[in-house]
Amino acid sequence: MSTTTSSNASITQIVRPARSFQGSVTVPGDKSISHRYGMLAGLAEGTTRLTNFSTGADPHSTLGCMESLGATIVRSGTSIEVTGTGGSFQQPTSDLDCGNSGSTMRMLAGLIASHPHTFTMIGDHSLTVRPMERIRKPLAAMGARINLVDGHAPMTIHGGPLKAIDFETPIPSAQVKTAVLFAGLQADGVTSLSETVRTRDHSEHALKAFGATLTRTGEKLSIAGGQKLKAIEATVPGDISSAAFFLCGALLFPDSNLVLDSLGMNPTRAALLDVITTLGGKIKVLLVEEHNGETIGTIQVNRSAEGLKGAEISGALSAQLIDELPVIAAIAPYTRNGVVIRDAEELRVKESDRIDLVVRNLRAMGAEVEELEDGMIVPGDQQLHGAKIDSGSDHRIAMAFSIAALRASSESIIRGAEAAAISFPEFFRFLDDLAQR
Repeated sequence: MSTTTSSNASITQIVRPARSFQGSVTVPGDKSISHRYGMLAGLAEGTTRLTNFSTGADPHSTLGCMESLGATIVRSGTSIEVTGTGGSFQQPTSDLDCGNSGSTMRMLAGLIASHPHTFTMIGDHSLTVRPMERIRKPLAAMGARINLVDGHAPMTIHGGPLKAIDFETPIPSAQVKTAVLFAGLQADGVTSLSETVRTRDHSEHALKAFGATLTRTGEKLSIAGGQKLKAIEATVPGDISSAAFFLCGALLFPDSNLVLDSLGMNPTRAALLDVITTLGGKIKVLLVEEHNGETIGTIQVNRSAEGLKGAEISGALSAQLIDELPVIAAIAPYTRNGVVIRDAEELRVKESDRIDLVVRNLRAMGAEVEELEDGMIVPGDQQLHGAKIDSGSDHRIAMAFSIAALRASSESIIRGAEAAAISFPEFFRFLDDLAQR
């Protein structure tokens, strides 16, 4: 693999076809968990010590915001120490810069809304076109005063006392759930929240790890206000959404052999492993442990003798796999029966319109694909050729098509490859180690 840098600092990555996919790797710390640990540590009393903190840019945007709010942060590689504010954020002297991170903006809004200051949250261009009204509505119902620009960032929060609400999430969104739980932690009364589609539960585990009490009755979560958080020591599990790219890479070759160490295997995220098995992967669990409510394991992945089959992904499964759908779609042409993705319209309002970009890049590589408003239909048994891939400055698109390129008939050029650093700065180095040529 080789890289070139253009005058506008955009990086072009050349990915050559591979003959096999083998090796052992420990992926960086889970981005979702790193966000939540970083935020709660900033609010808590005492000094939290975290190891294997995510190397992605997004969780470090969260840490930058926590510093602006009064937390003290000491960084040493992937080890982070956060001395919290003891429950009282300070008035920032400048805007809270969330960078490219929708997770930072949406979840942090809930955490800061009860504090008696004015906070303005900003981000890069991609973040300013992502929907934020979904956060404003429940927080406004709790008494927060929030200003948006046509439903988008910049977001200005005039903090003050909050009251508990009973909220039913209108869309499957762990970020909305988290914002409400974080606000409820500091509200007057008991806040309840119901989900029609259960989303990842990292926030529930993180809150409990920091000393908060939550209760679940069926699909209803409840959290009492006025609770104080205490610092913790924790290791962040490996990010399964980052591992998804290598899991899909292992499916592409008959003699693949991939070992993933210290991988987060939270049941609300592990639907990916079920889909990998459906597609034709063989997964062997070598070790499993639990830390702070999170399941961590080591797994071995090979391709089954039957090869790649195909899958239909829709309904609740689409919500559970929303981050992994681009790479599943990118390898879909190599399956025998193709892949159908429905009920995934949320992909259109991520860092890019991921449905549009996946479809355009698959077609650029010579694939037939039908674009749907809420997904796509990718027929199987297709051979792709190399192409110039437009990442749209979206990390998951850049990485997904680097995996698809491993089985193409010629080399591919990934434009905007630097976007991978948003979640996985080491991606191309690890890919080069695993792809046998």
